[in-house]
Amino acid sequence: MATMAECRSALERLSDNLAGADGDVRSAAALDRSLSCHIKDLDVTFTGRLAGGRIQVLDTVEGPPARKAEIRLAMTGDDLVAMVDGELNFAKAWGSGRVRLEAGFRDLLKLRSLL
Repeated sequence: MATMAECRSALERLSDNLAGADGDVRSAAALDRSLSCHIKDLDVTFTGRLAGGRIQVLDTVEGPPARKAEIRLAMTGDDLVAMVDGELNFAKAWGSGRVRLEAGFRDLLKLRSLL
């Protein structure tokens, strides 16, 4: 099971990957939205913003987030680390229910290029 430090590190690597992306991925990452990532097996949530093409983690809270972010992710720590390491395909994990992504319809259309 991935630790909280490994999950935070994975989110930082994901942020770096988004910041260095080109084309449609860079455009999708350019949204300015509140973001939460609930790590189900650790029962913690990283909260922050997707802004300027980066993920900015602002806080870590126990349990699900107190406020509903505009973009919400939920998964296990191992799945987060595996996705960032390129060992787990996001689209397949989302389609099978291993990863949950919730956002407004327009944001989902924009984020589809990340899949």
